[in-house]
Amino acid sequence: MCGIFGAYNKSGKPVLEDVYLGLFALQHRGQLSAGIAWISDRNINIKKGQGLVHEALKQECLAKVTANYAIGHVRYATSGGTQPENSQPLGANCTQGPVALAHNGNLTNAQGLTSYLENQGAIFHTSGDTETIIQLMAHQPNVPQLKAFENALVKVQGAYSIVALFNGCLVAARDPWGFRPLIIGERDDTIYVTSESCALDILGARIVRDVEPGEILVINDEGMRTKKLPITPSHHCHCSFEYVYFARPDSLIDCRSVYEVRKKLGAALAKHSTPADCVVTGMPDSGTIAALGLAQAANIPFESGVVRNRYVGRTFIQPTQRVREAGVKVKLNPQPEVFKGREAVVVDDSIVRGTTAGRIVSMIKESGATKVHMRISSPPVRFPCYYGIDTPSSEELIAAQMDISTLQKNISADSLEYITCDEMAEAIGIPKCELCTACFDGTYLEPNECATELEV
Repeated sequence: MCGIFGAYNKSGKPVLEDVYLGLFALQHRGQLSAGIAWISDRNINIKKGQGLVHEALKQECLAKVTANYAIGHVRYATSGGTQPENSQPLGANCTQGPVALAHNGNLTNAQGLTSYLENQGAIFHTSGDTETIIQLMAHQPNVPQLKAFENALVKVQGAYSIVALFNGCLVAARDPWGFRPLIIGERDDTIYVTSESCALDILGARIVRDVEPGEILVINDEGMRTKKLPITPSHHCHCSFEYVYFARPDSLIDCRSVYEVRKKLGAALAKHSTPADCVVTGMPDSGTIAALGLAQAANIPFESGVVRNRYVGRTFIQPTQRVREAGVKVKLNPQPEVFKGREAVVVDDSIVRGTTAGRIVSMIKESGATKVHMRISSPPVRFPCYYGIDTPSSEELIAAQMDISTLQKNISADSLEYITCDEMAEAIGIPKCELCTACFDGTYLEPNECATELEV
C-alpha cells in the first residue's frame, strides 16, 4: 500500500520540491522509506533512505536540483520485506535508455517471472516484485522503451499503479482491474500523477481525472497522450480496503469522497443492534468518521473519547508484532470523564490482528465504562491479501481463527458487530462485483483472468 507521486513541468521549471511535498501528503501510505528519482543528461539520479520523508530526504539538497520531471515513493513493505535495497524508486540504464520506476501494489506472479528471467541471465538486486518490471523491459533490447514497458505490463499479474521516468517523459500506468488508486492533477504548466488527491491539495493543483484501469499515460512537452493495455478483464476490482482504512479521508478515489464513504459505513452499522443509552466514540483516526456516521444515524451522542498521540505512526503497518503492541499503548489514551459510568460504543474500521481492539477495550473499561461494545465498519478480515495489504497468512488474522462470538470474548467486548460485504459495497457506491473483497470473503481473481505467456 505504498504511495507514489510524479510531476512533469512543460516549461522546464524544477519539480523536486513539489514531489517532496507530495510525498509528505502520502506519508500515511508508507513509513519505512522514501525516495525521489529524476533524469539528467540521460542518467538516472536517485535519492532515498529509511524512515519518514523528512528523515530519508534532504529538502535543501532537492531544492538545488533543476530537473523538470521526477517521481517519488513512500514505502510500506509487503513483497520483499523491509530490506533497504527494496526502497524505491528503482532505476537502471538499459539499452533503450534510462528508466526509473515506483510501484504501488503487489504482483502475484512475480516469483514465476523472476525464476524465468534468472534462467535468461537476469541478475536481481532486490527481493521485491517491482524490479521484475524493469528486468522484463531490459530483456527486450530491440524494442522501443515505451513498447517494452507495455509488453512488461502485459506479462505481470496482480495489482499495480506505477509512475516511471523515461528519457524526456513521465509515464503512469494502472492495472486493468483498477486495484490501486491513481489520479491526475494539474497546476499551471505542471502535470502530476499521484496515489491520492490529498497530495494535489497541498500543491494547490486541480484534479483532472483518475487514471483509468488498464491505461498507460505518457506526459512530455507536448502534453498527455494515452493508450490502453491490450487486456480486457471481465470486471474491475477496486480495493475496498482503501475506502475502509488506507486512504486519507480528505482524498477522492475514483471520484468518491473517502470521508463520505466512511460516514456511510458508520451509518450502515446503525442498522445493527446499538444500545440506546450510550456514548459513541471512534478509534482515531480511521474509525472516527465511521463513528460519527453511526452516531448521527442512530441519534446517539458522539464524543472524542480516545485521544491519539500524533507523534506515533499507524500501528497496523509497523513491521513486527512487538512494536505494534507497544505502539498501541503509547498511541491511544481514553478520557475517563467521557466513559465513567456509561456504556461505550467504540467504532473501528477493522480488526486485523486484534492487538489494538483488545487493548482499547481493556483501557476504556479501566477508564470507568460499564460496558464496551465494539462496532466494525467493515466485514471480518478472514483471508490474506495478495494485492498489497500486509496480511500474508490467515494465521495472522484473528477473525480467521475464531467466530465472532469467540472473538468478542477474546477482546473482552460486551458485544461485537460487523457490517456485511453488501452493506460495504452500498456505502462505497460501487457494485460488489466491481470491488475487491478478497480479504473479507476470499473472492480472488481467477488466475486465468490475467494469465499470459512468459516468453518475451
